[in-house]
Amino acid sequence: MSEHATIQAHGLLFDMDGVLLSSIGSVNRCWREWCRLTGVPDWESFEVPHGQRAIDIVRITRPEMDPQEGLKLIEDLEVADMDDLQVLPGVAGLLKSLPTDRWAVVTSATRRLTIARMEAAGLPIPKNLVCAEDVLKGKPDPEPYRRGAELLGAIPADCIVVEDAPAGLGAGLAAGSRVLAVLGTHTREEMASATWIVDTLEHVRAIVVGNNLQLSF
Repeated sequence: MSEHATIQAHGLLFDMDGVLLSSIGSVNRCWREWCRLTGVPDWESFEVPHGQRAIDIVRITRPEMDPQEGLKLIEDLEVADMDDLQVLPGVAGLLKSLPTDRWAVVTSATRRLTIARMEAAGLPIPKNLVCAEDVLKGKPDPEPYRRGAELLGAIPADCIVVEDAPAGLGAGLAAGSRVLAVLGTHTREEMASATWIVDTLEHVRAIVVGNNLQLSF
């Protein structure tokens, strides 16, 4: 049975891909092409570890390769491929309802790719943005979400992380935040440790109450 929740927080920390928009087609195409170009065996069936920084995937997949060279190649491929890009349900209205200083995007994508995707999707470029190159350690390390909370002038415990992938879910919880999981790229079972789980953001509402945001879903 579904339950209704009303919660308060200082601000929201959104992952981008799989939460605000979906570029799953581009991601899979580009990473398999990257694998083909760099000689990764069985490139046709390569499974992308979603939620992790591209530079970390490069290091794991081709440890002998210059990671910056590998990163530049996948970034160029993804920026050039915006086919199938979709804004996910409820996102445009939710972002429009939020004061700009009460939300941030905390993503494993590079800043160049993040801005390219947000612009292609017609979504506002956030005032507060934490990208792959802004942290020493990417998700599932808590550093990205700690940085996101700092940009909002808050502590992680006062922020709600919105995530779709286990790596980001783990990062949010490790930072000390509550986590609202959005299903789509992973199953309910894979996201079971989240504080709350919703199918989409379509029925999530936010209003300012005093010094806080009040969310209902």
